[in-house]
Amino acid sequence: MKEIKINVPGMQSTHCQMRVNNAIKEIAGVRIQNMEAGKLTVSVTSDSMKDEVVNAIEKAGYTVSAEDDNN
Repeated sequence: MKEIKINVPGMQSTHCQMRVNNAIKEIAGVRIQNMEAGKLTVSVTSDSMKDEVVNAIEKAGYTVSAEDDNN
């Protein structure tokens, strides 16, 4: 699995974090590693899954920053 970090500037409160969590938790092959205000770290089984995670976050009403930090 590959770990990716995603900046979600609008995800500040616990409520926002729960909305993002609910949006991505059902995606097969994605595991949330860390979630804090404005930042999300997930493990994915393939690089192509990042787009699926980003789309789910955006569908939940949040903007994903272009400054995501991939390791």
